[in-house]
Amino acid sequence: MIKAGIIGGAGYTAGELIRILLNHPGVELGFVHSESNAGNRLSDVHEGIFGDTDMCFTDSVDLGGVDVLFLCSAHGKSRGFWEEHPAPAGLRVVDLAQDFRDESDGYVYGLPEWQRGKIANSRKVANPGCFATAIQLALLPLASAGLLTSEVEVTAITGSTGAGVKPSATGHFSWRNNNISTYKTFEHQHLLEIRRNLAAVQGDALPAINFVPVRGDFTRGIFASVYTDCDLSEEGAFELYEEFYKGAAFTFVSPRPVDLKQVVNTNKCLVSLEKHGGKLVISSVIDNLLKGASGQAVQNMNLIFGLPEDMGLRLKASAF
Repeated sequence: MIKAGIIGGAGYTAGELIRILLNHPGVELGFVHSESNAGNRLSDVHEGIFGDTDMCFTDSVDLGGVDVLFLCSAHGKSRGFWEEHPAPAGLRVVDLAQDFRDESDGYVYGLPEWQRGKIANSRKVANPGCFATAIQLALLPLASAGLLTSEVEVTAITGSTGAGVKPSATGHFSWRNNNISTYKTFEHQHLLEIRRNLAAVQGDALPAINFVPVRGDFTRGIFASVYTDCDLSEEGAFELYEEFYKGAAFTFVSPRPVDLKQVVNTNKCLVSLEKHGGKLVISSVIDNLLKGASGQAVQNMNLIFGLPEDMGLRLKASAF
């Protein structure tokens, strides 16, 4: 059994990670760290796991007692954690923050559809961002064929859990309900990793990627609508995407339009394609907390330890 520890255990992504690991047949949860909740039961904060465990949060860190550590703290805190807690030899790490997504300090960018082999041979993985996952999975096949030659237009809507568990003016129910708004237009932080990675795949300069993020009035999920000029026919594009994702454990190319209920509460990404004149329109849907965060983190852990990639991640969609 792999023994796992979690740092930053009170947020949404940690809650999903705990739920998955408690039910993972190859993992034992060693500790969940939270200074503000130390001594409280996990189920006092993550009420959905009531009855599954009596574990309590701890404010101590025993890195020598675990095989893998998941970092779920806020962006920018991972580097500080390692300054205070040197990693034992042999410890594997999956960081869900953005601190090491540039692959600094020996981290590998953890998008399995692109870097499965590198992840399997790594000890430290930087989990991708949620928007970055959905958008890159929409564009990776085109980049692999050198077909990202014209401006790319992206509009992607995300649920309120994408804003994190701490209350905010734009996350409050009375503001979100029956409402919609854009934010960080053309400036979202995930554009950095999207552009860096797609340029590496294409091996050439990229055109502009114009990204408009949208706050949705629902809880979870991301629907990304992407279009760009493309000379491929719709059939040719479908063949390209099918070939690119034929070995993927969780990313599938749908012959029909996709929707969020097909993927919410799963680790799947579904991609659909339409051709309109010279434009190829790609729709990409994921659960922002699973394929966009905790599910993908466990997928990366499975690869690191040589387990079946889908172990513990065959989750049921909330179709109705």
